[in-house]
Amino acid sequence: MSFTHLDAAGRARMVDVTLKQPTVRTATARGFVRCAPEVVAALRNGTAPKGDVLAVARIAGIQAAKSTPALLPLAHVIGVHRASVDLEVTDEGVEIEATVGTADRTGVEMEALTSVSVAALAIVDMVKGLDKGTLIENVRIVSKTGGKSGDWLRPGEPGVGPSATAPGEVPATEGERA
Repeated sequence: MSFTHLDAAGRARMVDVTLKQPTVRTATARGFVRCAPEVVAALRNGTAPKGDVLAVARIAGIQAAKSTPALLPLAHVIGVHRASVDLEVTDEGVEIEATVGTADRTGVEMEALTSVSVAALAIVDMVKGLDKGTLIENVRIVSKTGGKSGDWLRPGEPGVGPSATAPGEVPATEGERA
């Protein structure tokens, strides 16, 4: 197996995607922030001392998707044409799902993972005064579309696939997925 991020001498390098044709690509990532019942209650009641935790996490996640190349040194600078972050408060914490889309030469998996991770960090930052034991768990890619390797769905992942859309979103058309 060859590693495209290494040159012949084994040194890290950015992969050359100059000759690749842009294609429509998406990636969806998920993660979970596990927190104390007091935090869950504050999130549900809107009484967290630092303000609207979910709004800040959503914006932090969207901004993070656009900032990925500044954080990951070998990530390509690409146009992020779509970024959404959905948050659901459960009895154990907050489920996070981020979907990122582009029409570019490389995929947006790292952007989706960064989006979920930073949204989770924003939640931890805003609730740490209530729960120092808050955990970020299970950050993962659950689906991707487009590119040379084609579409991929994580086996066994609930609510993933062409029929799954985030609340308020319109499903992608065939033309948007091409």
